[in-house]
Amino acid sequence: MDIKLKDTERIDDLQLKGLKLIQDTNGFCFGIDAVLLANFAKVKKDANVADLGTGTGIIPILIAGKSKAKKIVGVEIQEEVYEMATRSVKLNNLEDRVEIVNADIKSIDKVLEVHGYHVVTSNPPYMHMDGIKNPNDKKAISRHEVKCNLEDVIRAASRLVMPRGKFFMIHRPTRLVDIIELGRKYRLEPKVVQFVHPRANKAPNLLLVEFMKDGKPELKILDPLYVYGEDGKYTKEINDIYANEDIGE
Repeated sequence: MDIKLKDTERIDDLQLKGLKLIQDTNGFCFGIDAVLLANFAKVKKDANVADLGTGTGIIPILIAGKSKAKKIVGVEIQEEVYEMATRSVKLNNLEDRVEIVNADIKSIDKVLEVHGYHVVTSNPPYMHMDGIKNPNDKKAISRHEVKCNLEDVIRAASRLVMPRGKFFMIHRPTRLVDIIELGRKYRLEPKVVQFVHPRANKAPNLLLVEFMKDGKPELKILDPLYVYGEDGKYTKEINDIYANEDIGE
């Protein structure tokens, strides 16, 4: 397929079933957190999935490659980034399963079906607005709570996910109390948590969490996930995640 690239764009091979992704070298490029979240999410056959703050569309495209989900919708507020993600969907011939919509998650009810999704995912901005010099910068919007905050994301997820459905999110451990408190505020019960550490002797810098809509209170803490070994290379667990081609339940 003939997909036109802008001067600052490149096509990256996702090393998964021939899937590729268009990225803007001047914008926010996906990192390991998106890969970890796409692997952590449990997606059943024929599931309807929504990804909030989808950015380049990396998570919907990975989930499409790793699961038998029926429909995956990515929501992105930045029009230019939305347009780039849409081209990535076309590049992979996934138009029948993946759709990117240009919308604000704060008014998600007007765009997507309320309680119409088995699974919702999000890799939201981690950082507060403090110190933002250019709130319109694409990198700032991706990293900081410029267009939405943690409560906006959790509220939107609760509106979209069906009863007993799952919401999977990656965030910073420093926000753990807020994450649990807000989840319960919007009837999302935290069921599984996994801490991600840069190395075995370092504190965690990422947190994976699975919620269930209207689930019963019981939290399972998984073994910690270490990204790098003593040799400075990815651990076996991380290499296995990159090689994993199936996230179905």
